[in-house]
Amino acid sequence: MIKEQGTIMSDNHEKLIKISVSIEEEVIEALEECAEMYAKETGQKWSRGAVIRVALSEFFSRRGKIL
Repeated sequence: MIKEQGTIMSDNHEKLIKISVSIEEEVIEALEECAEMYAKETGQKWSRGAVIRVALSEFFSRRGKIL
């Protein structure tokens, strides 16, 4: 289930729409692990939402859609 909650702005000033998504508990754990790994690699804090955006960007780019 996905529910739109409103518009927010990211640090790089892209327009983001806040939504709620129902996912499995193990996916949440994997997102947290990836966020920690990216934070160590980049020296910047990463959220689960940021990891989801990166994953979706890769998903769409593999299918020829650049967002």
